[in-house]
Amino acid sequence: MVVDAVVIGAGFSGLYMLKKLRDDLGLAVRVLEAGGGVGGTWYWNRYPGARSDSDSYVYGYTFDEQLWRDWEWSERYPEQHEIRAYLEHVAERFDLTKDITFGTRVTAATFDEAANLWSVTTDGGETISARYLITAVGALSSSNVPDFPGLDSFAGETYHTGEWPHEPVDFTGKRVGIIGTGASAVQAIPLIAKEAADLTVFQRTANYVIPANNGPVPEEVKQARLADYAGIRERIQNSYFGFELQVLEKGALESTDEEIYETLKPRWDEGGFGIWLGSYVDMFFVDEANAKVRSFLHDRIREKVQDPETAELLIPKGYPFGVKRNPLDSGYFETFNEPHVHLVDIKANPVAAITPTGVRLADGSEYAFDAIVYATGFDAMTGPLNRIDIRGRGGELLRDKWAEGPRTYLGLTSAGFPNLFTITGPQSPSVLSNMPVSIEQHVDLIARIITDLRARGAETVEPTADAEDAWVQHCQDVVAPTLFQQADTWYMGANIPGKPRVFMPNLDFVGPYRAKCDEIVETGYPGFVFSGSDEGAMA
Repeated sequence: MVVDAVVIGAGFSGLYMLKKLRDDLGLAVRVLEAGGGVGGTWYWNRYPGARSDSDSYVYGYTFDEQLWRDWEWSERYPEQHEIRAYLEHVAERFDLTKDITFGTRVTAATFDEAANLWSVTTDGGETISARYLITAVGALSSSNVPDFPGLDSFAGETYHTGEWPHEPVDFTGKRVGIIGTGASAVQAIPLIAKEAADLTVFQRTANYVIPANNGPVPEEVKQARLADYAGIRERIQNSYFGFELQVLEKGALESTDEEIYETLKPRWDEGGFGIWLGSYVDMFFVDEANAKVRSFLHDRIREKVQDPETAELLIPKGYPFGVKRNPLDSGYFETFNEPHVHLVDIKANPVAAITPTGVRLADGSEYAFDAIVYATGFDAMTGPLNRIDIRGRGGELLRDKWAEGPRTYLGLTSAGFPNLFTITGPQSPSVLSNMPVSIEQHVDLIARIITDLRARGAETVEPTADAEDAWVQHCQDVVAPTLFQQADTWYMGANIPGKPRVFMPNLDFVGPYRAKCDEIVETGYPGFVFSGSDEGAMA
């Protein structure tokens, strides 16, 4: 089978990419999706409490004003099932499913240099040829389970938050252990605790958790937003993080403790990312400024948690606030006030093994469970791409090229891999932004590049090695003055043994990154090489 483009994934990225290429460019497109329906990350992440941490009015497409107006979210932060229903609505509204093959995982993709085509192989043995290969695989879609000794020996039920069963899971009356306290655990723990007879949380690294203050959006707020579609779209596209958040002009270092409290407490009460992404800029650069904000947050944890020893365990230590993606809280800290909920520090006393009956720690202590939940995160950003056998010119394997960290130009393309585009891939703003905003920007950019490639009469486009080297260095230069590299985070690949410690996102921010991309397009694509059947214009 030969098509113009193969898109891998049918989440937010893949659905819009399909619509853009098929309806605007008139291309024949095939979308390959491992899941049984649309949704991408939201198809798989069905664990208790799974919901968006972006305000619903900006957590969706804005390319179609009527779509944006017609869909009404029920809450400030919609749950997984509502987000999936939204994406199903989008697929139906634009008749997208006819070009999507579900239950199909891409195992390999090889560039044929003689034909200038990608040969894409699926787990069902099908091979598809395409001029363009676009990965819409998501940054957090490759689940990570630590290689604990005895992992498969446990006789009870086991679950991973990233691969949750599609049928309901009932923990009523059961002894449950949950390993991990990242974003999925923060959402799941309060709900699991309501069912379980006994819940033990194994924490390696305490997390800064910000109140969500979720609930229905007031009608007057909804109406004000509906009256300002164009303004909202313009502001989020040109913002730092894809939200309507304005950072404070005055720094934390310039503020007294009283001023910091008076500034941050209303933001804490309001909930959302205001304390993280709409706060003091200097807290991302100067540890002394960051410490002032940390002190405020530590006091809030102590207010919520009744037992002082448990509160101290839940207070993050050893890394700055804001350099990890901060989960939103819906009763997380208060859950540890319940007598049947226990917190165990596995940084000081690591997990030694999973046993047939539960968990054994390094000091020999054992915990018996009926069910274990692994909230152990993902092989982020590069993981979903590295698990596919992607080979470019000369048979070069992408994961080999990226062995020391991702190497891209604009987080969009990679030298030696013609006509391969990664939507919100590593070295783009991606996970440091409200994802739908960055997804739309990348999809529009890819469509523009393909349009211009075809207008030139060229067959392939790829970055030069020099442009790629410069972008890799730029991404490291931008993050170097900040505190981001001082924490062992999945931004750094620190949660995966053997993965290189490289800061993988791009820290240019959403608006400035968009401006960079627009300038490159408007000035004739410096850093890219176009080649093919006609004169093969070089840029």
